[in-house]
Amino acid sequence: MITRRTHVALLAASLLLTGCGGGAVASTAAGPTPSQDTLEPAPTPSPEISVAVVPRQIPGLGPKTWAKVPADARQAVVVTGRGRDSSASTVVLYERTEAGWQAGASWPAHNALKGWTDHHLAGDLRSPTGVYTLTDAGGLLKNPGTKLPYDRGVGFTSPGTGFEGEPLAGSFDYVIAINYNRRPGTSPLDWTRPLGAGRGGGIWLHVDHGGPTHGCVSIAEEHMKELLLTLDPGLHPVVVMGDAKSLTR
Repeated sequence: MITRRTHVALLAASLLLTGCGGGAVASTAAGPTPSQDTLEPAPTPSPEISVAVVPRQIPGLGPKTWAKVPADARQAVVVTGRGRDSSASTVVLYERTEAGWQAGASWPAHNALKGWTDHHLAGDLRSPTGVYTLTDAGGLLKNPGTKLPYDRGVGFTSPGTGFEGEPLAGSFDYVIAINYNRRPGTSPLDWTRPLGAGRGGGIWLHVDHGGPTHGCVSIAEEHMKELLLTLDPGLHPVVVMGDAKSLTR
């Protein structure tokens, strides 16, 4: 016959064998069970530290495009078109540091009405893809403080309307010449065409007028001023431009 004292003893033995987890294997060693005060606290997991990785190469550029970026370039204006036949694009200014290429803000932009081409021709209404140096600036308004040589004059007047009926007035208040089929070290208004007139020219970064361009790249006036104030001839700035797919080649 099992007495009450025997029942309590059996229950205590059962708890020691099963543990508080209900399935753990209890120790068979003799001696008292360690108390809560003698147990070592569980280690506190270390918080994950997020470290920003600065790319050694500008993201989105394939080997052929990257190979065209001069080794001494420390600033790169990257113009990424939405599509081969699209006039919408974005502009990001990258600066090269000891850690890698640091990206600035992303700005909405327009390019040519019909998109992009690898072989620009006069009047084709496409912007030329490629990597080009940036050495000269100018505009209808006075120099905002750029380190680039700046030519101011009435030759930067932009009359008429754009492809969507928008006024072009003010489009050339600030411009930066893209060295496609032009002579570097001259005013953006210099019409020398080393590749011949048939290959077009006069490709600039200029103030956006709210619609597609003939071949230039346009951004908001405030961003043009920021670009002019940031670009430094001593850092050998370039523009890398084309539709996204072309740039990955």
